[in-house]
Amino acid sequence: MKSTAFTQKHIALGAKMAEFAGYNMPISYTGINDEHAAVRNNAGVFDVSHMGEFILKGPMALDLIQRVTSNDASKVTDGQAQYSCLPNKEGGIVDDLIVYCIEQNKVYMLVVNASNIEKDWNWISSFNTNGVEMHNISDHTCLLAIQGPNANKILQPLCNVDIMNLKYYTFVRGVFAGVENVIISATGYTGSGGVEIYFEDANGAADKIWDAIFEAGAAAGIKPIGLGARDTLRLEMGYCLYGNDINDTTSPMEAGLGWITKFTKDFTSKAVFEKQKAEGVSKKLVGFEMLERGIPRHDYIIKDAAGNAIGVVTSGTQAPTLSKAIGLGYVATPFASIDSEIYIDIRNTLVKAKVVKAPFV
Repeated sequence: MKSTAFTQKHIALGAKMAEFAGYNMPISYTGINDEHAAVRNNAGVFDVSHMGEFILKGPMALDLIQRVTSNDASKVTDGQAQYSCLPNKEGGIVDDLIVYCIEQNKVYMLVVNASNIEKDWNWISSFNTNGVEMHNISDHTCLLAIQGPNANKILQPLCNVDIMNLKYYTFVRGVFAGVENVIISATGYTGSGGVEIYFEDANGAADKIWDAIFEAGAAAGIKPIGLGARDTLRLEMGYCLYGNDINDTTSPMEAGLGWITKFTKDFTSKAVFEKQKAEGVSKKLVGFEMLERGIPRHDYIIKDAAGNAIGVVTSGTQAPTLSKAIGLGYVATPFASIDSEIYIDIRNTLVKAKVVKAPFV
């Protein structure tokens, strides 16, 4: 397994460690519910350095991004970020990602999922016919997500730039805890505010930044947070997780990601998505809450009242904030309306649920 620059920090703090996307990652420290509440109500620190980062440079960088992504990257200017996806040629999704505009029309950073780094690199490279300069900086880039309503207030004294007024999906570059050229972005995955910080793992920067964050946040009770709570937090917001809720066989239109699918440009599978938009899709990703006792899990079958299979659960959990079980899943379109009654097959028992609007909190 690979390690991040913070792996020994996690072990020293007594984290429960496990393999994730080839990395030795912290799953929890004090317990998922406790860590979940810390982020929703205060502030917590996630090590997400396993994520992938690519730099694309040159006069044709934007052209390449436009051809391989579904969203319209021409709309983002310096200091802005954009959520998007990489469609495959069959109308599925190679990966979802964030596009950061470092210098409009010239320099961009793409942040991709850890499990898809090589896959995404090869996919984008296969379209690079105009000499775009590409750099995979994943192995020497650290990424910490400091999330929660008090995160920015705790971190502001460590920055030489204003982060208290950082708008959602924008970023700044500056000095953080004495480390130069740090990207500080409002692009978290929890729905509770805060920032993500990107920096090069060089000259002890990782230790310096980690220690400074926890020193600055000690009085406020900032906590380290594992990937377990990251999953429950994102699920309460209805955010898709690649490999669970979206994959190579699901389309953005089916996944409720029509808003990142722009038809003002040419890109992979554009014709497929235009047809789906015009004719509708046969299945849709929906949020649901359990009306009876039972926790939905990935790959559980969703059925109608007569016991006919109508879909499948993609993500599910007991939501810590709500004290009820919730989930995401694909269902046949006639069952996708809000308040539709559905049933989750849990160990051969049909457990009642209803479709609800995400986010759940």
